Amino acid sequence: MTPGDLFGAAADKALGERAPLAARLRPRSLDEVVGQVHLVGPDAPLRSLAESDRLGSAIFWGPPGTGKTTLARVLAESSAKVFVPLSATASGVKEVRAALDEAHRRLGERGQGTVLFIDEVHRFNKTQQDVLLPAVEDGLVVLIGATTENPYFQVNAPLMSRSTLWRLEPLTDGELLVILHRGLVAEGASADDDALNALCAASAGDARSALNTLEIAVSLARTKSRAAGKPTEVHVGLGEVVAARDRRIFHQGVDEHYDQVSALIKSVRGSDPDAGLYWLARMLEAGEDPRFLARRLVILASEDVGMADPLALVVADAASRAVEVVGMPEAALNLAQCVIYLSSAPKSNRVAVALGRATDDVRAGTRGEVPNHLRDAHSPNAAVRLGETPYRYPHDDPAGWVDQQHRPAELEGHVYYEPSAHGAEAEIAERSHRRPGGDPARH
Repeated sequence: MTPGDLFGAAADKALGERAPLAARLRPRSLDEVVGQVHLVGPDAPLRSLAESDRLGSAIFWGPPGTGKTTLARVLAESSAKVFVPLSATASGVKEVRAALDEAHRRLGERGQGTVLFIDEVHRFNKTQQDVLLPAVEDGLVVLIGATTENPYFQVNAPLMSRSTLWRLEPLTDGELLVILHRGLVAEGASADDDALNALCAASAGDARSALNTLEIAVSLARTKSRAAGKPTEVHVGLGEVVAARDRRIFHQGVDEHYDQVSALIKSVRGSDPDAGLYWLARMLEAGEDPRFLARRLVILASEDVGMADPLALVVADAASRAVEVVGMPEAALNLAQCVIYLSSAPKSNRVAVALGRATDDVRAGTRGEVPNHLRDAHSPNAAVRLGETPYRYPHDDPAGWVDQQHRPAELEGHVYYEPSAHGAEAEIAERSHRRPGGDPARH
């Protein structure tokens, strides 16, 4: 080993020891990954593809701290490929071309493929994304792009068509607890259950945020222990967690936190904007993650307002985007506007009821064949499969609607969606009943 290698190894070791806790705990194998079981659990698709060295280009879409970078790295290491990371915020066309040239050389000299990981891929402009297309298409590299933004809006269509989209979910509290206990072991510390539970609730499924807060809390606890003459007894309590988040945590406790979330939702559902604003302000002042509140309001817009006011979902989605783009404290205004709008909107749960009924039929195993006249007319066997029942094009009818079967015969007559008499749904119900044959939901 040359002196340069020795110095480089020493520098890497020093950086590793000084690295943030989240970096030091980064999993090194698929078995160490916590969460995303639907992707990397036993027999899950990404695990199977990596272990058979058939990993293809992909876009990882999910909230911060859900393991997009970690997953890309361990998938590459589980395969026979080399992991090459780039950041869209620090790399341009020059860096991308250099990485592709190196991948070509590596493949030619060693027969080894490359996983090119691009963090924040949505920040690449169209030209930068287009540079990747030939290398992705001919298999020179397996591209894994990570994004917190909706890739259908931020990643160009040619690149999306050459990649598989995988959605990463926020970690559950139970999964966060597993990670936090690993962090305590690494730091040689212990912690009260209520401190860890509060930290999980405040992190909203973000493992990086949870570990960063834990690291600060451990440092505060270690300082306290040294001052007390007990440097080896490092114990984290709720006080250290609260202090580590600059008091931006649920001072009232975890149970009260969930009670207040429930109170917010039920106040909005109950059309009480003043109560909704009170609980919103109280939770924001307590340090609640505004992204968590925004997600709950987006869900409520479909679950409790639904088609009674279809714009409710648009307003809630806009407020959620504002939280990401504007940030706090100004985004509190956007959340407040959303709470007032949803509270004042007519209410209907018929969307949730309709989806539940349809899902029950699917889960009951009632999965009849697609009616002949609805099948794809462009396949070679279309003439045989379509039989004698023609498809009737609704736009050719003066009414813009025709009475024809749209579901498997076994499900005819099963009613899922029944509009309420509230808001826009009253008009939907009237329009449905004006059609020949009555409610089209029955067809």
